[in-house]
Amino acid sequence: MSDYSPVAKAIVEKAKAHEDALLLMDESCRTRFFLHSIPTLKVFLFFHGFTATPEQFALIGKVFFDEGYNVLIPLLPGHGLAGNWDGDNPPPLPENQQVYQEFGLYWLEVAQAVGKEVVLGGLSGGSTLAAWLALERPTEIDRALVFAPYLSGSNKVVDLFVRIFNIYFEWKTEPGLAHFGYDGFLMPALRVFLDMGNDILERSQHSFSAPMLIVSSESDRAVGDNEHEALFEAVVQHQPKSWYHRFEKVLDIPHNMMTYGEGNKHLGLLIAIAKAYVESDLTWAEVEEIGVLIKQGYSFKSVVNELNLSERVSPEIPLLWAVE
Repeated sequence: MSDYSPVAKAIVEKAKAHEDALLLMDESCRTRFFLHSIPTLKVFLFFHGFTATPEQFALIGKVFFDEGYNVLIPLLPGHGLAGNWDGDNPPPLPENQQVYQEFGLYWLEVAQAVGKEVVLGGLSGGSTLAAWLALERPTEIDRALVFAPYLSGSNKVVDLFVRIFNIYFEWKTEPGLAHFGYDGFLMPALRVFLDMGNDILERSQHSFSAPMLIVSSESDRAVGDNEHEALFEAVVQHQPKSWYHRFEKVLDIPHNMMTYGEGNKHLGLLIAIAKAYVESDLTWAEVEEIGVLIKQGYSFKSVVNELNLSERVSPEIPLLWAVE
């Protein structure tokens, strides 16, 4: 513990020095640290979405910090840089999986220096990286919170488009919604995550993984939830403490689900489900058994007492069945 303060200080200063040498769009692009004065039982490592910034995870990061955990939200490689980016001058996003994978392994090592158990998290491309790490280093990761991972597009035509064309694509943000990071990107930069996603789906069929919570939304128009379910079905065969949750269409939770500003009016529900997963020690079979009894009209308290699960379950779990 006596070594913690200088180590934590060095981590922050190294990130700051690196980002001081870059011309960033604004301060929201900087790596975010929520650090206590001592190492914590769990440390959360969040990867923001493709073309976005660490600001995307600031709110959920603060929630887990307030719960007593250290939280790291690094700026992904090639992201957050100031410039007049367009089709003739696209932002310098990596076009090689290895760049992201080495970045993820580095930050996993950093996280291990400030907490005992590492909980990964990510959105979209960031959660693709989190899923890769969960398969690559399963014994070094306590849990992975995989929010709307980009494993494929919303339909096969979109996937074919990503694979074939090297054009510049510009995001279309609805009026009134926030947008973090770059306005657009060159298609090969997104292809990296499509390829990584395919590798993950293949690898998950036969490899042990760290436990994953995989979260989808029926209102997500960017990625395919069939692949999310396929990933879960593969992972849970080897890692029974993995869970899957898909938000019903009535909630209208978009792909960018980590902030109110980007359109998720039910962010509190998403965070509560993430907390339920982190704070519980249940297999998916046990979660399903609880759900069946709750739907039959039994109270949550009576169910967990009957199943002798009260010491292993979070009080947030009933929110898994809040909207059915």
